[in-house]
Amino acid sequence: MHHTDIPTRADIVELATAREPWSVSITLATSTNPSDTSHIRLDLKNQVKVATEQLTAGGADRSVVARFAETVDGLLEDPDFLRYLSSSLSIFISPNLTRYFRVPNVLQSCTEVSDRFYIKPLMRALTFPQSAYVLALAQSGVRLVAVSRDLPATSIELEGVPADVAAAAGVDSIRGRGSDGRSPQGRIQGSEGQKVRMQEYAQAINKALAPVLAGSKEPLIIAGAEPMTAIFRSVCTYKHVVKPEIEGNQQERSDEQLAAAARPILDELYAAELKALCDEFGTSASNGRAVTDLGDVARAATAKAVDTLFVDIDRSVPGTVDEESGAVTLASDADASNYGVIDEILRRALLSDARILAVRADDVPGGGALAATVRFPV
Repeated sequence: MHHTDIPTRADIVELATAREPWSVSITLATSTNPSDTSHIRLDLKNQVKVATEQLTAGGADRSVVARFAETVDGLLEDPDFLRYLSSSLSIFISPNLTRYFRVPNVLQSCTEVSDRFYIKPLMRALTFPQSAYVLALAQSGVRLVAVSRDLPATSIELEGVPADVAAAAGVDSIRGRGSDGRSPQGRIQGSEGQKVRMQEYAQAINKALAPVLAGSKEPLIIAGAEPMTAIFRSVCTYKHVVKPEIEGNQQERSDEQLAAAARPILDELYAAELKALCDEFGTSASNGRAVTDLGDVARAATAKAVDTLFVDIDRSVPGTVDEESGAVTLASDADASNYGVIDEILRRALLSDARILAVRADDVPGGGALAATVRFPV
């Protein structure tokens, strides 16, 4: 079972704004398999050794190095620290701050020491979070299931929803009588009456969903059969219902089966979203509102001109970026006196409310380490 502490944008902003000498950032690939624990522990100790060497080479006081080692030892002494993991682990330690996040994304192992934290690996979890809700609809009942990338699917209780369509209408059965579709008293019966009662049921579901989904932007995937799904769509007020559906009778599917059916839909949604953003980049480039050169992107980020930033999640470029001009100075190796240039550009774009897309190399327009659309030419 995966255990995650997926960072929020606020968490990453906290790390992005922290400035303190001898800040250490460690990312390593992990596993939920208990048999991998000893290997993960060894990998972490090796990265701690690299960080200690960088601290010492950079001139850190012995007390700083000792405090860093004590902090890591304290984490490792916690029996739950390496017992409950996800696909990757990111640890951030400075003399006055310690944070760690277990994320479901598979990230490359790395160690960085600087006066700021190395936040780029965490951005992958925010770019395409692979999370959604599935609403399994039927005349005989409804379920809302929370789906995430690598976590078990979880049912969420919807308060105040009638047990089924008949209960929503306050009758024993939704099947009416009368060849004309109406009872002798003039009430709607037959197929017309069934649809009215389905609509009442759908409205009750929509009302129950409102407090659960308030403030959310997660996709809502509908699972079910016509006409119930179409009727629900006609009354639903949640803005993020997606068009692809999981078709068929969902009452016999488990939560995890629904989640498995939802993930390919999410992959399609994200692929379409990324393609649209790349097309938008091409349009912006033709209008002089996009840049791909490392130095140009750095200057744009420094001027708070970046609107959307594409970043190769796996690429690292040692060096520094001038605080005022954004000029880039490259370095041959990473050490405690420099930091990742790409990460610093990302940081500046993030703090100016740019959208950050941490993607794989093939998805960066232009084929470089990063690319950006800009709010204004720089």
